[in-house]
Amino acid sequence: MIFLIGYRGTGKTTVARLLAEALGWPWLDADELLERRYGQTIRDIFATEGEEAFRDKEEAILSELCQLKEHVIATGGGVVLREQNRERLRKSGWVVWLTTDVDTIHRRLQADPTTWDRRPALAAASPQTEIATLLQVREPHYRSCSHVSVSTEGRSPEQVVKEILRAARG
Repeated sequence: MIFLIGYRGTGKTTVARLLAEALGWPWLDADELLERRYGQTIRDIFATEGEEAFRDKEEAILSELCQLKEHVIATGGGVVLREQNRERLRKSGWVVWLTTDVDTIHRRLQADPTTWDRRPALAAASPQTEIATLLQVREPHYRSCSHVSVSTEGRSPEQVVKEILRAARG
């Protein structure tokens, strides 16, 4: 089992699909599964039930996904905020932290038409500042539960997959 963690826009879903293809494994996007299961977008869950309720749903989905074998899982960007999720990730598989810089994340989010419909909005006045602040909060958590860190900055998804496979082989 391989889990991809990292902030939104770092390439988790794209890399998960290609990595799974290279390994001959199935792949799942935890956020997509959560949205299907609960019949709402993440943005709507945040708006109607709040972040805590969303995090409860996210934790339940992660617990279920951790029971699988030989899958590649693209996790939600904030899954690492709860200690029990970080422990569960490390115990259940090999965890790859995908990283990139703030400007690349912002550019990718702007280019993805679904991100604004499905995810909570970033601060309109300064999205880069919000991204940088959230990264600062989350980076110690990503670091603490990952087995390896791979930068997606300036690389194609295929190059990232090759690096992950090299790291997996030791």
